[in-house]
Amino acid sequence: MLSPASTEAPLSPRPPCPGLLIPEQPCGSLTLSVPLSGSLRLTPEQFAELCQANPEAVLEPAADGSLIPMTPTGSETGALNANLLFQIQAWMRAAGGWKVFDSSTGFRLPDNSVLSPDVSLVALDRWQALSGAERRGFAPLCPDLVVELASSSDDGPRGITALRQKMAAYQCNGARLGWWVGAATRLDGAPHFPALVLELEEIWAG
Repeated sequence: MLSPASTEAPLSPRPPCPGLLIPEQPCGSLTLSVPLSGSLRLTPEQFAELCQANPEAVLEPAADGSLIPMTPTGSETGALNANLLFQIQAWMRAAGGWKVFDSSTGFRLPDNSVLSPDVSLVALDRWQALSGAERRGFAPLCPDLVVELASSSDDGPRGITALRQKMAAYQCNGARLGWWVGAATRLDGAPHFPALVLELEEIWAG
């Protein structure tokens, strides 16, 4: 997920960016107003400009261009996420043919939303088909596997309602499998990801 800071001074003398948060200022000096206006809508290109000017902002743009504030995870959730990433990386190295990504990676989905799964997998041939510029930005594809950690409550962007909507968006945009990790103790990726099994009982035990 992308990480809000406020940068008041221009980073460099760049041309104006009409239509963004502060049209009269150069792109490098865009500031993120908090709270965000519910009427604000950004294109993926404008969102990329916003992220460059506010590298610590944690945001995801929905398909309609509205911004979803994403709070940093708590320490326990961060540890859980690291364990999930480790298990999937181990499978990926044994299986071959895949690229794994962590929670800081944004993907530009076909509906123009830019979402950041907690862990994701992309087939290596799909990744290699992208240009260098596409790889350096928000890769224009939906991951084959997406994993999201659920909150114990229904509040915020990790709540049940928000994650249900997010998983539906991944499915509509072409994800082959989505895992919404709550209280499950074991997840099996067959038939799409043979031999990919996440053992979670030890994770929940702490």
